[in-house]
Amino acid sequence: MFKTLLKKKITEDKLANVFINGLIDLVDSAFPEVAALINEDPCFAVSPRIQVDSSDKFLLVVLAGNLQYIPNHFEAYQDMRMQDQVYRAIGAAFGWELDFTKRTIGQYQNFCSKMNNPSKNTLYAMSKGVFFKYELTQYQDDYFKGMNCANPVFLKRLDEIMLNFIWDWDAYLNMYRVTE
Repeated sequence: MFKTLLKKKITEDKLANVFINGLIDLVDSAFPEVAALINEDPCFAVSPRIQVDSSDKFLLVVLAGNLQYIPNHFEAYQDMRMQDQVYRAIGAAFGWELDFTKRTIGQYQNFCSKMNNPSKNTLYAMSKGVFFKYELTQYQDDYFKGMNCANPVFLKRLDEIMLNFIWDWDAYLNMYRVTE
């Protein structure tokens, strides 16, 4: 109890902005390295040649996946308020209307889930989302290309990359007390 009193306060609105701006900055700074890792991966028969300035799909997968982790770290109703604040922060960052933001992120969440079916693992869904959003199937050897699925060795490497783009809520919530 005493430890909770010593934490700094942060509003849900401010936390949502820190969260979104942090993820956007992270993707902006790290995507050239992510693109290089994908382009140079030995699992591909031909390099996908992902351009360093094509991070839009990657960012949307990262945002969609991270939004799905929010209910794991907040109590009932606070998680819904946080998600709503995050949608507003995304909209503000990109100049999007709230409905368009929710629809776009929802489409990415549904796409990633569909690609990862029947698994419910969000990290794996994010990796498969990146794989299929960047249409990487066509760069694989004939075996995986013919099956229209990702090489599991590459997916494992992509999972390790995606781990770096999952917001560490536990560390953040240990420092701050979130208020409405």
